[in-house]
Parts: sequence; C-alpha cells; structure tokens
Amino acid sequence: MENLPYLIIGLGNPGRAYRQSRHNIGFMLVDRLAVRLNVSLNRLQSRALVGTTVYNDQRIILAKPQTFMNLSGQPVSSLLRFYKLPLEHLLVAHDDLDLPFGALRLRPGGGSAGQKGMTSIIGRLGTQDFPRLRLGIGRPPGRMDAVDYVLEDFLPEDMPVLSDILESAADAALAFVVEGLEQAMTRYNNREIGE
Repeated sequence: MENLPYLIIGLGNPGRAYRQSRHNIGFMLVDRLAVRLNVSLNRLQSRALVGTTVYNDQRIILAKPQTFMNLSGQPVSSLLRFYKLPLEHLLVAHDDLDLPFGALRLRPGGGSAGQKGMTSIIGRLGTQDFPRLRLGIGRPPGRMDAVDYVLEDFLPEDMPVLSDILESAADAALAFVVEGLEQAMTRYNNREIGE
C-alpha cells in the first residue's frame, strides 16, 4: 500500500457565487494545499478538478468535485475506483456546523451530521468508515436557517481565523498522509484557533 497515492478531497459548490461561502471551506483547504505544494488543479476527471503532486515521497491527488454539494458522492466514488484506492487513503474535508469556527477534527469515520455532501459520499461508498477532516464553521446566529448560513460568505472579520484554520488544516492533512491518521489526530484534534 505504500506506493498507492492519497486522495484529498475538499467539498464545496462550483461557481463564483459560492467561492467565499462557508460551505466551500473544503474547497478552500484544497486550494491552500495546492498553493503550498505548487500544484494546479487543472484537469477535469470524474467530474472533479484534479491535480497530482508528490510530498515527502508520497503521491497526493487533490480534488474538488464539480457537481453540487449534494452529489459529491459521484466524483468521490469514481476517483477511488479509478485509482484503486482503499478507504484508508481517502481524506474528505468539509464544513461542520457542530464545531465552533476555528476548530478542526480528524476522524476515522462517523455519520454525516446532516452535511449533504457527506450524506452523498456515505451513500455512494456504502460505508461511513473513511477518514474525514471536519472544519468548524459554527452555528447560525439567532433564528437564521442553517442552509442560508452555510451558503453565506465568510465575513471580513472572519478572515484572520479562516486563514489560520486553513493553515492548520493543511498541516493536519499532510500529517495524515505522512504520519497516518492516529498520529495526525493526536497532534491536531485539540487545537482551537481564534480563541
């Protein structure tokens, strides 16, 4: 398994209108990794924008599904099949309402917690036992509907914390690839940013 690549997928919605939305923090993470690893996501494969690079002698495939969020399972399952990867070599990064903004959690599996992209992926893969990186966006204020909240852009005052969480999430994703899930969880799951 050592020579198999790792697939890091960030969830989001395609299109300019959604680029800065809270729901797109998974896309933002993949973009941050792409800059750090000096790779372009310029290939369309299995309905996802894909780029391939090497980090610490380990091949990494970065991907951003170009279906809308609730159909994310299609490109994820197609890419896994194409590269013949075990689920342990998949990391899905997504927004999470149940974590405070600035928190991140690596997990070996679990339910979708209502996140439509994760619901789609779990449905297509037929299991919830795959690594994921949950990126906290916090709960909507007052009586605001969760759907409206996740599709709303991050606020200007959110940007310093957003940049910090993306840096830490990029570190965590690369630690997952190089050190394994358990080590990465130990190092990154107790960090809170912006407090």
